[in-house]
Amino acid sequence: MKKRAAPPDPNRHIARRTPRRPSSALAERWIVIDGVPVFYRESPVRLDPPHMVHLHGFGLSGRYLLPTAELLRDDFHTLVPDLPGFGRSGRLGARLDIPDLAEAAVRFLDAKGIDRASLVGNSMGCPVIVEFAYRFPDRIDRAVLVSPAGGLYNQPLRRAMTQLARDGGREPRKMITVATPDYLRFGVPSTFRLFRALTQFPSLDRLLALNVPTLAVIGTRDPLIPHFDRVREIAAREDNHILLVVLEGAAHAINFSHPRELAHIIRLFTADRAISDAPGAHTHARAFELHRGVHLPDVERGGGTTGGD
Repeated sequence: MKKRAAPPDPNRHIARRTPRRPSSALAERWIVIDGVPVFYRESPVRLDPPHMVHLHGFGLSGRYLLPTAELLRDDFHTLVPDLPGFGRSGRLGARLDIPDLAEAAVRFLDAKGIDRASLVGNSMGCPVIVEFAYRFPDRIDRAVLVSPAGGLYNQPLRRAMTQLARDGGREPRKMITVATPDYLRFGVPSTFRLFRALTQFPSLDRLLALNVPTLAVIGTRDPLIPHFDRVREIAAREDNHILLVVLEGAAHAINFSHPRELAHIIRLFTADRAISDAPGAHTHARAFELHRGVHLPDVERGGGTTGGD
């Protein structure tokens, strides 16, 4: 009788892929979820803090989200995982789509003992968040969607690759050194499989159906986003909970390129305050509201209040 092979030891994967040098001011840790080792970063846990989880984009790890996440570590219990199949984390298997990643995100919260959290996503992380909110509405406090991607404007794949190449020339040079190892690790087969899943995902329907306070931040130099007037038109289609903010001078990876401005916007949004420029921000990074959904609370603005547009 043939002896059954032992299941893979996740600890071997962890030992092999633990970074030699910490790349973050946040603690770098591992957790095993359903047999899959998941790498994540975490701020110190204080007494009953609001939780905030940052979700990365297509083919990337959470490393490029750290500049913004680190600035928010004193305001929130901040967590930045590499979702299964990305970065240093293990893989879920052959299947890889948006519902799977949303499920992985909620399983991460389960493993950390967190009932509810605000979710901050960039690019592909935004469809993951809207699916999370659709499937697990009682587990999300607020949604922050930074440079949402994956809609018709990014199809077909050839067009999306051209947009990404154009964006690469608009990002800080250091972004290349951060992103390239992640893309190489993710691989070509996973890229095609996940892009196909993104094109089939109903991002817009999920977005407009959100019933939690939602912040969407787009940059004026982002080649993956339609002109912001078109985005505003879409956001204003129905009564909703969406606050749409434009950040001048920013491209796609706002979490990496404009962390100070983005962290300031997120703080104002979570405090139900009107959006204003970060103190000492560069003039080219001016932030302004483009749309405020009627279901968002009124906020103080100068001498009075404002509601939806």
